[in-house]
Amino acid sequence: MSILAIDTSTQVSSVAVASKERLSAELTMQAKLTHSETLMPHIEQVLKMASVEKDELEGIAVSIGPGSFTGLRIGLAAAKAMAYALDLPLVGVSTLKALAYHYPVPGVRLVCLLDAQKGNAYVETYRWEQGQLKVVDEVQVAKIADVVSWCARMEESVVLLGDAVQKKIVGKMELPQNVAAAPAHLMMPRAACVAMLGLEELAAGRTANIMELEPVYIRRSEAEVLWEKRHPEAAKNTLPTEEM
Repeated sequence: MSILAIDTSTQVSSVAVASKERLSAELTMQAKLTHSETLMPHIEQVLKMASVEKDELEGIAVSIGPGSFTGLRIGLAAAKAMAYALDLPLVGVSTLKALAYHYPVPGVRLVCLLDAQKGNAYVETYRWEQGQLKVVDEVQVAKIADVVSWCARMEESVVLLGDAVQKKIVGKMELPQNVAAAPAHLMMPRAACVAMLGLEELAAGRTANIMELEPVYIRRSEAEVLWEKRHPEAAKNTLPTEEM
């Protein structure tokens, strides 16, 4: 079973073709170009690199967040369009879980942090137990500095992963003795990890409804918050959104 995997949840554009047996091809790039410019050319290129035709694919996996609101929408739109056009099963994969999948090391707390703006991060922690990746602390939004202080109190080694670590921690904060930032090649999202988790979901028959699958935002965008401040009367007529 070969599947196409897409991750556009951060500034990284990553596309892969993989099967259970191997990673056939992957193209991962972190640059100033937008996902709308790079994603479709990357998909065409990675399929060519893997010598796989579109009609030979057996599924599509896509990172669904949390992460960049615009990036998530672009990636999911492309995945949905291809799944619909090619009549393929679609799987949504947690961006944070895909990050933790990078680091299959037992006995370590994996703390995944994705930038949530204003000094905050989407945080979820994991641990590998008997070859399975387990959630330890469910996703929440927290101050990055508070997360680092919290990690210092853990009685185990901690590895930090994600774009918030790259942007806000490495070279900017002194880390506690039990805490380390992941190396650069394991720091950011990769479609290869989305592919492997997607293959697990497909094998278990857990697929998404193409029309109903949505990004996992966790919080509202800055644009929505600003609009409500500027249009308080109109905002009263909308359904309230739970804040974390």
